[in-house]
Amino acid sequence: MDAVSKIRDEEVLVQVDNLKKYFPIKKGVLRNTVGHVKAVDDISFTIRKGRTMGLVGESGCGKSTTGRVLLNLLKATEGSVLFDGKEVTTMSRKEIKPLRTQMQIIFQDPYSSLNPRLPVSEIVGEAMLQHGIAKSKNEMKERVIDIIGKCGLFPEQANRYPHQFSGGQRQRICIARALAVGPRFVVCDEAVSALDVSIQSQIINLLKDMQDEMGLTYLFISHDLSVVKFISDDVGVMYLGQLVETGEKGQIFGNPLHPYTEALLSAVPSFDPSARNKKRIILEGDIPSPAKPPSGCRFHTRCPYAQEICSAKVPERIEKEPGHFVMCHKVQGLF
Repeated sequence: MDAVSKIRDEEVLVQVDNLKKYFPIKKGVLRNTVGHVKAVDDISFTIRKGRTMGLVGESGCGKSTTGRVLLNLLKATEGSVLFDGKEVTTMSRKEIKPLRTQMQIIFQDPYSSLNPRLPVSEIVGEAMLQHGIAKSKNEMKERVIDIIGKCGLFPEQANRYPHQFSGGQRQRICIARALAVGPRFVVCDEAVSALDVSIQSQIINLLKDMQDEMGLTYLFISHDLSVVKFISDDVGVMYLGQLVETGEKGQIFGNPLHPYTEALLSAVPSFDPSARNKKRIILEGDIPSPAKPPSGCRFHTRCPYAQEICSAKVPERIEKEPGHFVMCHKVQGLF
């Protein structure tokens, strides 16, 4: 294990090293590649067993792409993803099939991620039959009733179709589908962002309860820092394909080091009277294109502290305190 972390190997479930995912830009009649969208560009982090890592950042920064590459739903361009010591990025579809029961995903939109032509019993139970977890349809139905019950649905609802459910109930079905095969690691890709605020809290509590009961490890992708603060143990902050700061929740929220993290936290509403006079950091300009990212530090075009070195040199990823990593020339004391 490199300088990403000094955590013992037996504590780590997911180890990501120098991960890249580039999408080709094709133009012309011959569809020649003229460039690349650098959706994920050289990121490294670890997720410990039984913990939740929150991944935050603006839309388009590469959060969802990261989650899909970890599960090998998208092929990595470069880098390594180790799941419990096994290299995922080089596996074929046949090789990774046994791991599919251990790695699952909950998608953002509960309306489009469910097959409208199948009842809940088949949506949730199909993977059980595919992977041999249930040996018959009767056993599958029994297991389906059990898991949807844990997710807050009633047995008679197993025969209903997705259009007969509300948004919150559909997301419970999505959670039941992901947990039905007994996974160890679940990517929650904006799992509550499409729901009403009152329903969000119910789904988050359900995720935490199932984590405690099943010993799950989560990657929780979100743009809502309030939600991330509640559910996460560790936090990673992404900007334009790069992981600019990572650390334990208390480190990120209590002592943000990167200017981008500071700006994100300053925008979070607070009911604490002592925080009412906190300075709001307004970022100027739009987020640059990942097809043509800025030179040097990618945040320098919007950073209020930017100096000449920021546009000339990519900042190194340093460990400022145990487990707290940041990419910033200012934090390194270079100006």
